[in-house]
Amino acid sequence: MTGVAGWMRAARRIGALALALPMMVSAHAAFADKPTPWQLDFQQPATPVSAAIVSLHNEVLVIITLITLFVVALLLYVIVRFNAKRHPVAAKTTHNTVLEVLWTVVPVLILVLIAVPSFKLLYFEGHNAHAEMTIKITGHQWYWTYDYPDQGDLSFDSNMIPDEDAVKAGKPRLLAVDNPLVVPVGTVIRVLVTGTDVIHSWFVPSFGVQEYAVEGRLNEAWMTVNTPGTYYGQCNQICGINHPFMPIQVIAMAKDDFAKWLAQAQKDHARNNDGAGAVELAAQAAH
Repeated sequence: MTGVAGWMRAARRIGALALALPMMVSAHAAFADKPTPWQLDFQQPATPVSAAIVSLHNEVLVIITLITLFVVALLLYVIVRFNAKRHPVAAKTTHNTVLEVLWTVVPVLILVLIAVPSFKLLYFEGHNAHAEMTIKITGHQWYWTYDYPDQGDLSFDSNMIPDEDAVKAGKPRLLAVDNPLVVPVGTVIRVLVTGTDVIHSWFVPSFGVQEYAVEGRLNEAWMTVNTPGTYYGQCNQICGINHPFMPIQVIAMAKDDFAKWLAQAQKDHARNNDGAGAVELAAQAAH
């Protein structure tokens, strides 16, 4: 038991060292809500799903680091111990029962160690039976439509803002949109994703949500945003000439602010205008 405990302590130390380098290199990126130049680490998790993904990644990183170090050490040992100078005549041993059992059983145990939390995460990502609201997302060439079926049947399109307008407004180019998706924090949200033409993919890294938008199919995910703020994503499936210009912007706000935004959005989009009042309200809540 002492040996096992020692190995576990060593694994934790190695894992911490392995994680430290990318985190130091991209410390500013670790807390970003959008991609940054030279980013090496994940964006800061904003939902329980993304936190679980990062946790599994860290666990697997420890395991593969230990395997890599073991293999490198074994190769160095073989190179030094069994070189041609020390052993001019090659050994005739062809089988070793103990080694063959070990190199079969140990990898199986390692795979099981990785598989169990992986399956749990896949199940966790799938759906949440306690959803408090539903949002339907429809992918088009090349924009998104957001529907709130249980919030007065609100619906609007979301298009990328041209570069010059984004720069003037101090917003990130290729990421800012005219009508962002707005959600309340601390709410279990069912996300339904579909499409009307080619395959798209609704992907927000800090949410840990990536669902394909396929015509004639309704895919489901869920999210609960923990912290108010503005989060960005992109269509993650090559869908045509304007695929790079199909961003996702999500504004998460307190439930009281969301109620105010919802009332304004229902008025704006009911009048078939551009929803300017709701957008301004969302921007104020995000800050």
